[in-house]
Amino acid sequence: MGKTWGGRFQKPMDSEVEAFTESISFDHRLAEVDIAGSRAHVAALADAKLLTRAEAKTLDRNLLKILKLAQAGKLPLDRSLEDVHTAVENALTRLAGPVGGKLHTARSRNDQVATDLRLYLRQAVRETVAAGLGLVETLADLAQREKSTVLPGYTHLQRAMPITLGHHLAAYAYMLGRDMDRFLAGWERADAMPLGSGALAGMNHPLNRIKTAQRLGFKGVVENSLDAVSDRDALVDFLSACASTQMHLSRLSEDLVLWSSAEFHFIDLDDAFATGSSLMPQKKNPDVAELIRGKSGRVFGNLLGLLTLLKGLPMSYNRDLQEDKELFFDSYDTVKASLSMMTGMIKHVHFRREWMEVVARQDPTLLATDLADVLVKVGMPFRKAHEVIGRVVRYCLVQEKRIQDLSDGELKLFSDKFPPGAARRLSAHASVEGKKAIGGPSPANVQAQVKSLKRNAAKLRRRIPKA
Repeated sequence: MGKTWGGRFQKPMDSEVEAFTESISFDHRLAEVDIAGSRAHVAALADAKLLTRAEAKTLDRNLLKILKLAQAGKLPLDRSLEDVHTAVENALTRLAGPVGGKLHTARSRNDQVATDLRLYLRQAVRETVAAGLGLVETLADLAQREKSTVLPGYTHLQRAMPITLGHHLAAYAYMLGRDMDRFLAGWERADAMPLGSGALAGMNHPLNRIKTAQRLGFKGVVENSLDAVSDRDALVDFLSACASTQMHLSRLSEDLVLWSSAEFHFIDLDDAFATGSSLMPQKKNPDVAELIRGKSGRVFGNLLGLLTLLKGLPMSYNRDLQEDKELFFDSYDTVKASLSMMTGMIKHVHFRREWMEVVARQDPTLLATDLADVLVKVGMPFRKAHEVIGRVVRYCLVQEKRIQDLSDGELKLFSDKFPPGAARRLSAHASVEGKKAIGGPSPANVQAQVKSLKRNAAKLRRRIPKA
């Protein structure tokens, strides 16, 4: 079998052009969904009397044989076949004989490819969200365990106020939960079948597209044939969710890289998720976290690449769209692997709780805002309290004292509004315990956040598309 379009041409394709235009080297991973789409199309052709029942059975039986070949990695994928769709049709014709040539009745590669991509997208969303929710639940479990572990919270990479480790971990769980919702919302918009749209203008055959969509598990059909074959916004949604997910994974990785350094000493990475140096025997490098952080660049680039690919295309189909697949596949593979790596790594991190608490206790000014709140509670305007405590902080730094170690007499140097024992009642634990408003770092709030995270994860799991 030659090219599926060869009748118009008198000369064979130049070998370099063939190499430049082929897509089988990467779209071969669509083989199983292509066969699923073809089996549904065969049934539609039989319903429309474009195939006899005997012909339909022959085609379906041999498509199942090709499916087994594809699953075993034995489907011929020669570059001369151009793409996986031709490879499947070529194999079918070899097995079934001339009736194999009837498979492509009332179908274009344009609507065939668009359908394959949505079938594969459903799988990608299912697997990515499952991996992402696994990480969300792992973070929620760790937040539960560490709900009372106190450490400094940071802004501008400067110590700011005490928080709990559980609060910190829950923040990432919420971010990633929203990312998983983005994947699912994108799929819910994409849950429509392009097949039956033809090259661009539909087909002159009485195909029951609704029934075919049901066979393939789609909620409906793409209602405009031009739209069906010319746009890839379903992939834009997916790559956008990938970019957001990888960005959040990169931020979590950055925290792990910083925290594993001697300067922080907040965590010890498990040996299974670190590497050493070829020169320096003492080194334990956070390479997994660094690679997750680094891979964000390629995921962001894939999104921009797809948007740039689409932005100037005239209606309707253009061969430029062949370039969508490598961007899609690469982001899918990268994000799914990164989610899996992060889940394993964070699950086995050793948190140095005692050292975190030592740092929070020993910092001389970490409780400055808590002392300002003492003055606010006795009626001083916050701006005035801020100014007073700023002078207290300067005094502590000069005297090399912690705020909580100041005597009543020392506090009176700055304001007579301080109640007796104001400084001595301050502590990192009291600070986080006092943050009782919803969303704060207190153990009770973290406990509520964990319940919320798990409840939301369960809701998201129910929205994952079925296989």
